[in-house]
Amino acid sequence: MKTASKVVRRLAGGAATAAVLVTATAAIAPTPAAAAPASSTRVDGWIKHALQVMEAKGIPGSYDGIYRNLMRESSGDPYAINLWDSNAKAGIPSKGLMQVIDPTFRTFHVDGTSWDIYNPISNIAAACNYAAQRYGSIDNVNGPY
Repeated sequence: MKTASKVVRRLAGGAATAAVLVTATAAIAPTPAAAAPASSTRVDGWIKHALQVMEAKGIPGSYDGIYRNLMRESSGDPYAINLWDSNAKAGIPSKGLMQVIDPTFRTFHVDGTSWDIYNPISNIAAACNYAAQRYGSIDNVNGPY
């Protein structure tokens, strides 16, 4: 909403234009409840569950590697959406805990997990599967991937 506020202040089109802009921005911005990072207990449980799935499927990765990347990418918000980077500008924003784009999620989806990109276990597992194929492991990822 900060961006909308800046735009609204710069608009000369009056209150009607400002109301439309704020409404449109609110429709794409996560709600305050969704934007709040999950508790450390929930994040811990999601990572441990994803590690069980990954172990069963032979996908390498450690708790520390997942946690480091998850916190950098989403701060623990399973509904995080990046609306500003090059992927977003191309119409495929990064989503979820590990900030995966839809095509990558579909390609590296791990059988037995939900097809919902916002599902924490599915998002972590798919991101780690992608990282394993590209970098050898999520443990080798120390920046945007």
